[in-house]
Amino acid sequence: MDQRGALREEHWGREASGAVGESVFDCFLKVDDEVKGKINRPVVGSPDEMVLEAVSPETVGSTAVVALVCSSHIIVSNCGDSRAVLLRGKEAMPLSVDHKPDREDESIGDQYLEPYVIPEPEVTFMPRAREDECLILASDGLWDVMSNQDACEFARRRILWWHKKNGALPLAERGVGEDQACQAAADYLSKLALRREARIISRSLWLT
Repeated sequence: MDQRGALREEHWGREASGAVGESVFDCFLKVDDEVKGKINRPVVGSPDEMVLEAVSPETVGSTAVVALVCSSHIIVSNCGDSRAVLLRGKEAMPLSVDHKPDREDESIGDQYLEPYVIPEPEVTFMPRAREDECLILASDGLWDVMSNQDACEFARRRILWWHKKNGALPLAERGVGEDQACQAAADYLSKLALRREARIISRSLWLT
């Protein structure tokens, strides 16, 4: 694939992901209204229709990975080539199985299959352990350029560095709002992935 093709694919992928994100958000709002017993804002069309209206290329879609961290278990639901990886002690443990890119039926909303099919996600239940340190949810933009172990080690070191620099959070603030240490680790992993991807593209262009 040449550079222009890669840019077109990236644009279409962003378009599909954006449409899915908007639809999921709208669904959450609709459920909230229904739970309250009233619908006080218009809902136009079904989520499927909104996705199809926003996405023009027929073969593009998106993926999603979601994790619910309970007191006893970590529950992961995955649909596509995103991945959840847990760092337990010194071992990086994948909690989901990638749906490979050549399996078009395993991404969200690929239109040329059966009419507007939405696949069933794969769900994993993992008992929690004292050794659990961090959980990474990411798309193939990270996993294509970084191993599970490297990503977990980078994240762990960044979280420790943040706490060393800023100190531990007071007990009253833990679990409330955004975890700034985790956000710092996520930003760091994103920058590393972009640098590695840029080097790969540069190398491939040089070879061609």
